[in-house]
Amino acid sequence: MSRTYTIKVRDRATGKTHTLQVPEDRYILHTGEKQGVELPFSCRNGACTACAVRVLSGEIYQPEAIGLSPNLRKQGYALLCVSYPRSDLEVETQDEDEVYELQFGRYFAKGRIKAGLPLDEE
Repeated sequence: MSRTYTIKVRDRATGKTHTLQVPEDRYILHTGEKQGVELPFSCRNGACTACAVRVLSGEIYQPEAIGLSPNLRKQGYALLCVSYPRSDLEVETQDEDEVYELQFGRYFAKGRIKAGLPLDEE
């Protein structure tokens, strides 16, 4: 028999806090949807950052979160579409663009690349 945990999700966009009951063997996003809670998502495969949250307290397990770098995971970020609770949790939704910038911003520090021109000819 799997354990069930209480997950509090603070939605930064709406200011609401949702409380979910999520079994340890179920994805948080999917379970929330079954409980009538609408949370941000896109791919449902752990490959983008639309459902990114910051873990404020508790433990989360996300082996399939390929859309987050190991560094961001260490900083407490998680993807709800492929995350399982490992304790009671409190998380806060994030702005997808902010998370994308944290993850990939260093690659775009020099601005956009012009098609067909080597970097030294721009």
